[in-house]
Parts: sequence; structure tokens; C-alpha cells
Amino acid sequence: MLRITLYYVPYSTTASFLKIKQTEIETLPEYRYIFYAHVYTSIFVLLFGFLQFFNNHSKTWRLIHRFSGYQYAFLLLAFAAPSGLYMGFYANGGLWSKVSFTILSLLWWLSTFIAMQKIKKREFASHRNWMIRSYSLCLSAITLRIWKVVLVYFFQMPPMDNYQIIAWLGWIPNLLIAELIIYNQSKIKT
Repeated sequence: MLRITLYYVPYSTTASFLKIKQTEIETLPEYRYIFYAHVYTSIFVLLFGFLQFFNNHSKTWRLIHRFSGYQYAFLLLAFAAPSGLYMGFYANGGLWSKVSFTILSLLWWLSTFIAMQKIKKREFASHRNWMIRSYSLCLSAITLRIWKVVLVYFFQMPPMDNYQIIAWLGWIPNLLIAELIIYNQSKIKT
């Protein structure tokens, strides 16, 4: 993901993905800034979220967990998910892709917001479960790209058909896996 992000450094309106979004670039002046806000913050959201799943119970690690957790939540709630929502309205692939990316952004924002509310109430297990959901949605950035390669390699569908499918495959399986993890952890503790 870092390598993909570096395609957008330095700032350019014709870099990589933006080459096929020239209609939006020309008709919606804010689109490029929102796109770059999404790209530049999402790479840090992925990193800070990844750090949340390590815990050795030391005081230092608790400080790292708290710091990276707040960075994850702030960047996601303020920039990554709202910019993703805006971009979802203009997604390639027609209505079904737009619906998918819009739902993804809303669920991503909401699961993170709920997780933050749970930690403020010191409901640690519930906080963990909501963060698992949040990060599973965050990982859609990676799984979408994996599915894209798989579908193109094995099925050679028209690009927009492919995009409509990966718009959903990018996050629904992730969320199902997250629910399975949460369910299995709850069975272990009972």
C-alpha cells in the first residue's frame, strides 16, 4: 500500500487512478483534494491500526497502543472515512459500486466511532470487537486489490464488471471474517 501511495507523490492530477477520474477533476475542483486527503491519511490509518493488534502488556506498549489508537481514530474519523464517503458518491462502476463504497465508508466510520465510545466507557471487550470490525473494513484497501488481480487473472471480465464485483468483495468477506474472529474469541472466554 505504501508503494501505491507513493504513486501520488508529488501531487499530480494525472497520477495513476486519477487518470480515469478526469471528469471529476475537471468538474469538481474539491475532488482532487479530497482524494489526496484519503490517500495520504489512509496509509497512516493502516499502519496505526496494524499496531493495535500487538500487546505485550508492558507500560511502554500500552502507551504505544493508546497513541496509535488515537491517531488511527482521529485520522479515520476526520479524514479517511469522510473522504472515502465523498469518493464513493463518484465511484467507477455505476450505481452498485457507488452503493458499496458508500456503505463501506459509513460502516468504517461508525464502527470506529462506536469503538471509541466503548473505550471511553472502559468496555474493553466491546471496544476490541468494534476495532476488529473497523480494521477489517480498513483492510478493504488491500483485499480489493487482491480480488482485482484474482478476478482479472481467472475470469478476464470487462473492467467495469470486475470493478462492480470487487467493490463488494473488498469489504464483505473481511467483515464476515471479523465476525467469525469475534465469535470465536467470545466462545473461548465463556
